[in-house]
Amino acid sequence: MNFRRPQSDDEPEINLIPLIDVLLVILIFLAATTSFTRYSQLKVALPEARADAAEIDALNMAISQEGLYALNGQLLPDTTSAEIAQALRNAAGDRKEAILVINADAQTTHESVVRIMEAARLAGISRVNFATQSPP
Repeated sequence: MNFRRPQSDDEPEINLIPLIDVLLVILIFLAATTSFTRYSQLKVALPEARADAAEIDALNMAISQEGLYALNGQLLPDTTSAEIAQALRNAAGDRKEAILVINADAQTTHESVVRIMEAARLAGISRVNFATQSPP
């Protein structure tokens, strides 16, 4: 007697639960280690200004590369801050709000420019501007 039941031909099945578990762990690992940095740039349209040089009554101090000073086109023989301050006072005259424009050569030393700023302070000139050259 054959008490065994005949075996049916079952197809082997793939268990997907462990595969889903492994993929979920990999996904969590990737999400935790990935940096989500988003670089954004502001698009700013800057205004353009084209103004002609206004006619202002300013004191023009020029400094050459060699450290020579010229006030309103006149070469200054003295180069100490006190002597330059006296020349600035004389040139400013009775103007209370005198404006000093410094035209320094690109190769001028920092010391030369600071000496003019110190002379302007000694002369009581509080409005100091620097002239620049715009690119062509």
